[in-house]
Amino acid sequence: MAAPALEGAAVTALRSVMQRVHAAAERSARPAESVRVIAVSKTKPVSLIRQVHDAGHRCFGENYVQELVDKAPQLPEDIQWHFIGHLQSNKVKTILSSVPNLDMVESVDNEKLANLLDRTVANIGRKPLKVLVQVNTSGEESKNGVEPSECVGLAKHVKLSCPNLEFSGLMTIGMLDYSSTPENFKTLANCRAEVCNVLGITEEQCELSMGMSGDFEKAIEMGSTNVRIGSTIFGPREYPKKN
Repeated sequence: MAAPALEGAAVTALRSVMQRVHAAAERSARPAESVRVIAVSKTKPVSLIRQVHDAGHRCFGENYVQELVDKAPQLPEDIQWHFIGHLQSNKVKTILSSVPNLDMVESVDNEKLANLLDRTVANIGRKPLKVLVQVNTSGEESKNGVEPSECVGLAKHVKLSCPNLEFSGLMTIGMLDYSSTPENFKTLANCRAEVCNVLGITEEQCELSMGMSGDFEKAIEMGSTNVRIGSTIFGPREYPKKN
């Protein structure tokens, strides 16, 4: 009967994360509610997600379309799902039609994907979809995202040419080992300043999604409004064992 103790651990961990988030927000003289915590539940079972939901949490993130499409219908409809992985064009219709409570796609990194999301939202007739433009702040080729110099162009395209998308801000993943350096966070904050200037919007209208389990406090101190936390809440990822 070890399972319930294990499941309770995620709720305890969530509470601890929330306290750390609030403390980091206070240190940067910002209200605690200005930072959203996305509980990243990839590879985790529906039963564990439901527990964290029942403890009052509503924002969850997934990296793989098929996993999200499988899980979402088994879980409460008031969950606000964030898709944070690389989204392939051929999966756009599947994710939008299968997950009506998809709240945000955080990983828009080219105009073609933005246009396809825009058209598909219109065709399905769902409410406008919030999107973040993903910026490659580390210069690593293995990372998706536009170059910092291109972030204004893509943000402008989403805002002005995609009426069914709601441009909501910028996202970055940081370094390969997921330990972002302050430079990555600074780069994204600089991108935000440029985007806000060109689009004529306030910084409050342009979210910064940056920071994960290893560095979320630093990210919040540098302006993050959206931290993506998986293993610190749910424990290490459980990938299927290779035969």
